[in-house]
Amino acid sequence: MTDQPANQPPESADDNYDRLLEQWKRLAYLKDIEEVLSWDAFTAVPDGGASARSKQQGALSTVIHRQRADSALGDLLEAVDSATLTDQQRANVREIRREYEREAAVPPALSQQLSETITEATDAWQQAKADNEFDYFEDYLDRIIELKREEAAAIDPDADPYGVLFAEYAPYTDVETVERIFDRLQRELVPLVEDIRQSDTELTTDAFAGTFDIDAQAAACRDILDEFGYDWDRGHVDIVPNGITLGNQFDCRIGLQMNEDDFHLMPSVAVHEFGHALYKQQLPQEHYGTPLGSIQGYFVHESQSTLWECHVGRSEEFWEYIRPTVVEHLPAIEGSARDLYESFVHVRPDEPNLLRADELTWQLHILVRCKIERALVAGDIQAADVPEVWRDTYEEYLGFRPESDAEGPLLTIHWANGWVGYFPTYTLGHVLATQLAAAAREDIDGFDEKLRRGEFGPLREWLRAEIHQHGQRYTTPELIRRVTGEELTADYYLEYVTEKFTDLYDL
Repeated sequence: MTDQPANQPPESADDNYDRLLEQWKRLAYLKDIEEVLSWDAFTAVPDGGASARSKQQGALSTVIHRQRADSALGDLLEAVDSATLTDQQRANVREIRREYEREAAVPPALSQQLSETITEATDAWQQAKADNEFDYFEDYLDRIIELKREEAAAIDPDADPYGVLFAEYAPYTDVETVERIFDRLQRELVPLVEDIRQSDTELTTDAFAGTFDIDAQAAACRDILDEFGYDWDRGHVDIVPNGITLGNQFDCRIGLQMNEDDFHLMPSVAVHEFGHALYKQQLPQEHYGTPLGSIQGYFVHESQSTLWECHVGRSEEFWEYIRPTVVEHLPAIEGSARDLYESFVHVRPDEPNLLRADELTWQLHILVRCKIERALVAGDIQAADVPEVWRDTYEEYLGFRPESDAEGPLLTIHWANGWVGYFPTYTLGHVLATQLAAAAREDIDGFDEKLRRGEFGPLREWLRAEIHQHGQRYTTPELIRRVTGEELTADYYLEYVTEKFTDLYDL
């Protein structure tokens, strides 16, 4: 086969398919422009320009939605002759159809109402969080949940509304399977955390105590990204309020969150966001703008960031390798590699803030959110009930009652932004990351020794070959089976955390 230009996949024997793909690519390019506007809003827009930028983004979002839901796109989908297509081309059609049908099912008036409500809710959420007053946000949360129920009913009136919303972020993964996995995690993680709480083992927890210059942390981050293999010719790093990765295989930017009084944020965010960026940078360039050149849903996307964060960045081997780099930029850190490792991974069962939580209890923080979100969509609770239900569930899962709503249900922007159904992807990402890491260890000789020596290339290449190069060619269950030989299972995750923290705390 002859080589194709960077953004030109092979043509089909079906002209309708080629027209469909060209139209879809134009929409993908507009969505990438939308991400550039978002990046600029995070990094450069002056305070006085925020209102105008919000209107610009809203206008562009409306244009994209209308074109993605246009009946002309549906007509092209119906006209395509699948019998003339290759397997890869059929995958493009499958994914375009899936997204088109979701978009087209939602009435424009509902979409507009939801967009306007989210804009208002975001302002209310910011004020509620700043003042630690959940009351300010209650009515907006009720409105968003009601509108999301209407959206789910428009997409599939016969399905579980929460499952329909969840499918936006984890296509082809049924919510019943997720709930079985989550129930098992809750049953097994809660007693493990309690055993750790009762442990007499003393770990080093203060190796990162102190104040650390942001510029020095940023320099250390850039060196870590260098070591991992981040492609600076197709990337950029900046400091932003919350860690984020935006972009595509030609331009993928990392936003790093840092705090001079909390060094834990730097390495965890840097390694996590690198995993997101690597996925995008290793997508096939020749399929840019098509499903074959796009990530396979946020569930798989979260597994890629988590694999690097937890199975590389939270390993003792990594800290043995990276300690000299950290100390070079932050000489006040004097502990051994083991001290740094223990300070980074030790369990903090009484931490109320998800963003400061350790690797183990972080899952329970997410499960609290999933349970409450599920109850809101089902109508079992209302927004006014959330703070009390939040405290009750934290007491059940983590053994304490958090006081602050600003560090609890108001901590993250998900509900204000209408991202109802996203939270499960975080825990699913951890579960899948561990299953993938087990498969990588089978295929890569001396996996842990390579981490100790800073040889990250074999893992990068394994992920490219097994996952990244396929884009959306396979559905999520198909991809998992191809890479691991099994269905999605919590077995590997539970074995991993049980072994890791049993050893660490001499349980």
